[in-house]
Amino acid sequence: MMNHPIQPTWNLETIFAGGSSSEELQSFLQTLSQDIQTLSQQLNTMEAPQHVTETERYDALLDQLQDTRIRLREASSFVGCLSAQDQSDKEANRLGSLISTMSANLQGLFVRFHSLLATTADDIFEQWISRPEIVPIAFYLTENRSLAREKMTPELEGLALDLGVDGYHGWSKMYDTIVSHIQIPFEQDGETILLSAGQAANKMNDTNREVREEMFRKWEEAWGNAEDYCADTLNHLAGFRLKLYERRGWDQVLKEPLAINRMSDQTLNAMWDVIVKNKPVFVDYLNRKAQILGVDQLSWNDVDAPISTVDSHVDYDDAAKIIVDQFRKFNPEMADFAEHAFEQRWIEAEDRAGKRPGGFCTSLPMSKETRIFMTYSGTASNVSTLAHELGHGYHQHVMNDLPAFSQGYAMNVAETASTFAEMIVADSLVKQAQNDEEKVSLLEDKIQRSIAFFMNIHARFLFETRFYEQRRTGTVGTDELNRLMEEAQREAYCDTLSSYHPHFWASKLHFYITGVPFYNYPYTFGYMFSTGIYALAQQEGASFAAKYDALLQDTGRMSVEELAQKHLGVDLTQPDFWQNAMNVSIADVELFMNMTVEQVKK
Repeated sequence: MMNHPIQPTWNLETIFAGGSSSEELQSFLQTLSQDIQTLSQQLNTMEAPQHVTETERYDALLDQLQDTRIRLREASSFVGCLSAQDQSDKEANRLGSLISTMSANLQGLFVRFHSLLATTADDIFEQWISRPEIVPIAFYLTENRSLAREKMTPELEGLALDLGVDGYHGWSKMYDTIVSHIQIPFEQDGETILLSAGQAANKMNDTNREVREEMFRKWEEAWGNAEDYCADTLNHLAGFRLKLYERRGWDQVLKEPLAINRMSDQTLNAMWDVIVKNKPVFVDYLNRKAQILGVDQLSWNDVDAPISTVDSHVDYDDAAKIIVDQFRKFNPEMADFAEHAFEQRWIEAEDRAGKRPGGFCTSLPMSKETRIFMTYSGTASNVSTLAHELGHGYHQHVMNDLPAFSQGYAMNVAETASTFAEMIVADSLVKQAQNDEEKVSLLEDKIQRSIAFFMNIHARFLFETRFYEQRRTGTVGTDELNRLMEEAQREAYCDTLSSYHPHFWASKLHFYITGVPFYNYPYTFGYMFSTGIYALAQQEGASFAAKYDALLQDTGRMSVEELAQKHLGVDLTQPDFWQNAMNVSIADVELFMNMTVEQVKK
């Protein structure tokens, strides 16, 4: 049983004591840097094996590469936590830059190693990955051998990585600098206080429409004031990426993100086609919500607003209990993991100034722990976010004992685990509602996630696709960025809203992330994939939990199409699975519409 009250702040001292001033961390990074240099020298002397027996001399190297990657992830995750919890921690920012350099150096080693794989004769390579010791990481080696054959020479790829530290990735970090200076005034108890971007974002879900409208106006104004910095940053990021693609001979901007997510464009198109086809159902929902709120059309900041004015604040302790209880009904191991995360203070949820906006879960593979970051203010959406991030943590938990090369799962399947965890909590709460008013409120919160993934994320995908096409011919100005953003939102929301968020491109971190290009559609994939999985879980019952764990364990060693075929027996390139998943969301809307008929007649 969990101890109460649960501390809403995380404990980072068990990882490296002393925060950004940690001597232990300094020593760790120094040793890691030296080991990367040693590995570099070692790789310089190696050539592609000419016989299968020669592959045995790479066994130690493979172990060292995996160990080094795990240690770098540990340090990177820790420093990322320091920067997120206190945006004014300049030493953490300095350490982040140092780790970025080390990461580029390590990536350079992997470029050379992957090139070595690429130049290995096909028959030798097949015998190599068939060795019993290598079979557990055969997918990783095969995948990266194939990718290496589509890139520049190792020397040029290494140069791009080196230049990317202060170029590509450096521009990505500029967003952190910009957002740390965003302060939005808010009247509270007769005083004007300054809210951070994270705190202001929570206020835009307030039950009071006047508060939402005022906060959104100030939010747009604040990001409008920063638009020139944001536009420069986004243009330089895109310019670097496009030039790199050009030198590799790639003419499709989605080539890299699809490869990273181990999925085909046929699967992506099948998913979006089903979503677009079914949007009229969700337009009906948005129109019904407008009627309930007493407005002709929803504004942008009405979309996520609660329909009930009843105080639905959920204390952090209660949220923890709800999540653990609902996880336990599906899978006791999942509940035990969540309980452990709360008890061991793996979660930073305190609502305070100085934190960066948003939420994340980051893994610490050496410690076999995770850390979760968010700003918890007691809304139903916050409870969902907490469950979402714990889903990420559980995903890593079931993979902890696999080789490091088999733990590299992509964002789309990562978002499957997180949204599946959300769904367990949300669906159970709806079914257990004490009365119709509570049920409608919880159902509406659940449907909001469908709106986010089918419309908001779709708008991001449309914007980013069109922005990159325009960026090929030159820098895209702020007015055009605003126009592209609003145009994408109008299309994604079927022109249902009375107002839109033109500076969304400036405010959203996801457009500035360099680790995973097109940090948008994988969320929708994860939501749809997890919904389809959830539907199957409901049919099968308790025995499905073991299948779910097995599916998660395979996410780092096969494509999503292979994953779905092996564990679910479905073809993701066809619309059937996606429509079955969509039907789950449609059923929620239909129930909501039936339950609110009398409400709009009054």
